[in-house]
Amino acid sequence: MPDIEKMIRAARGKIRADLVLRNGRVVNVYSGECRRTDVAVVGDRIVGLGRYRGNREYDLSGKIVAPGFMDSHLHLESTMVTVPEFARVVVPLGTTTVIADPHEIANVMGLDGINYMLKSSKYNPLNVFVMVPSCVPSSPLETPGAELRATDILFFLNQEWVLGLAEMMDYPGLIAGDPAILDKIKIAGGRVVDGHAPGLSGKDLCAYAAAGISSDHECTSRGEAMEKLRFGLTVMIREGGIARNMEALLPMVTPETAHRCTFCTDDRHPHVLAEEGHMDGVIRKAAGLGLDPVTAIRMCTLNTARHYGLGDLGAIAPGKIADIAVIDNFKDFTVEMVFKNGRLVARDGVLLPAAAEALRPAEPLRGSINIQWLKRDHFEIPASGGRCRVITLVPGQLITRVALAKPPIAGGVVAADTRRDILKMAVVERHHASANIGKGLVRGFGLKRGAIASSVAHDAHNIIAVGTNDGDIMEAVIKIRKLQGGFTAVVDGKLAGSVALPIAGLMSEKPLSEVRDDLKRLIEVARGMGCRLDDPFMTLSFLSLSVIPEIKLTDKGLVDVAAQKIIPLFA
Repeated sequence: MPDIEKMIRAARGKIRADLVLRNGRVVNVYSGECRRTDVAVVGDRIVGLGRYRGNREYDLSGKIVAPGFMDSHLHLESTMVTVPEFARVVVPLGTTTVIADPHEIANVMGLDGINYMLKSSKYNPLNVFVMVPSCVPSSPLETPGAELRATDILFFLNQEWVLGLAEMMDYPGLIAGDPAILDKIKIAGGRVVDGHAPGLSGKDLCAYAAAGISSDHECTSRGEAMEKLRFGLTVMIREGGIARNMEALLPMVTPETAHRCTFCTDDRHPHVLAEEGHMDGVIRKAAGLGLDPVTAIRMCTLNTARHYGLGDLGAIAPGKIADIAVIDNFKDFTVEMVFKNGRLVARDGVLLPAAAEALRPAEPLRGSINIQWLKRDHFEIPASGGRCRVITLVPGQLITRVALAKPPIAGGVVAADTRRDILKMAVVERHHASANIGKGLVRGFGLKRGAIASSVAHDAHNIIAVGTNDGDIMEAVIKIRKLQGGFTAVVDGKLAGSVALPIAGLMSEKPLSEVRDDLKRLIEVARGMGCRLDDPFMTLSFLSLSVIPEIKLTDKGLVDVAAQKIIPLFA
């Protein structure tokens, strides 16, 4: 408990504050102003704005003083590093709070995975609040490693640091009144329930909002975002690794709507995090696109805090927790100092030793790659004549389109056609060593030879592979098993490059800089194989996500997302 009597006396100027940040330009997220004033802190709380004296003082000489940044929705697993390593990287960039959905590891490890993330989040100079995954699996059209029932969710909802129910991805099931989904909504008991409903509109969107869904981070157009905002949802503008919606959505951010908008990253791979930053990079880009920087800061501080009921966070004002970022200016937006709970924890882009020493890894998890014995003919697609449905990538988006094309046939089976950029694709169930292998075709990767594979495959995280021939696809999958998770590239049956992710097949124990370098080298290998995508492995990882339109591939087969059913490859 804070020493309220001491706070009152310091706020009135009767005694020195513990800490005073002098002569800074404070971003006031309530008034929209940026005013030169001192910030006085006692313990972990801000007590006053004005002229103060402190036992410790920092003269900021006109630098920008902002609340610590907050990411309103992310999957920490997508950074491919542990929570302590993530904290070591993002806290010096000004991020002091994240709202994490451990949906990925829950699909692999179930309750053990969620507990792993909660334990990993202790002792860090970063607030990691958790939303309990609502859809494990995200749909019945894939095979996960675990299943979370309503009773499992109830157990976690009563834990400290858990705020509510994470993105309700099975929106078709919800609006159809699926009893199992409705039980989860009821068990949430008035807590925050976040949404995930790409393209949902009209009366179906009304039903979704009426069920208690409070937000959406899947908007890709101004019209979609405005409709959801009109129905009372908080619009989380996503600027992730593959899915980047900021440019399309910023025009809907006006003085009238800004208070109902936040920023989130959702999924960011290590090289994007290292090169573009975290919320600092999001704010920098928004300001560069013309958004008022104070509004951009409010959207990833106060607005996020209000959405999740975190009344102590998100502002520099008396009584708030002293999570503070000191920035050079609004143009470069370089974070120079970070205070967490009133303590200086980072300076000039580096976590200070006292904060770094507190970082502790969680206990190790069991292995998670369990696949059947594979043979080349397991990946063959018998020819049926006519045209096939081809998954077609949409640049910069998670959505896909369906196209019809007549594939080449060799020896009675479907072959890839590199000339038309039609490649073979497979999803191998990796949790229970079943015989499930989904097979399909995809356009947009541009590979001319070999195959690539990944154990990161949203949301069930089975092994997903794309390639020019069955032999290399099989070898790429087998190499994933030998790594106990990760990414592989195979050419002519030989491993051409890899990244090991042995923690649930999703994360590495290495520092982010090493994972970034390993991934960048692997992407270069993929480019040498003809791939033209900026990040083929992140793109690949979303092609089995059976709740993102229009067509996806899981271990059970080709999925028509709108109809939520398995459809044949041949039209």
